[in-house]
Amino acid sequence: MPTYDYRCNACDHRFEAFQSMKDAPKRKCPKCAKNALERLIGTGAAVLFKGSGFYQTDYRTEGYKKSAAADAPGTATKADAKPESKPASSSPSVETKPKPSAKAKGD
Repeated sequence: MPTYDYRCNACDHRFEAFQSMKDAPKRKCPKCAKNALERLIGTGAAVLFKGSGFYQTDYRTEGYKKSAAADAPGTATKADAKPESKPASSSPSVETKPKPSAKAKGD
């Protein structure tokens, strides 16, 4: 149920009324009791959370959170982390021992 803004054209009294969308607009001013109320055009149909426990950033997308973390000073994300460097040799480093020669055994 939305909150509507009203203004009295007779006494310029302004107030908000919490009423259903199906309800007819109010006509009688609660201050001067004249039928001079006018329903004002509100700020829009945006969802507005009031009170503690609701934050704009609670429902951000994962992409936004990742880019915000990357932009934050002094923090690094997994994408920014460099992998550990490996030896530059192109062949695997396997130690091989020379085979004993046949002449050495029979002497």
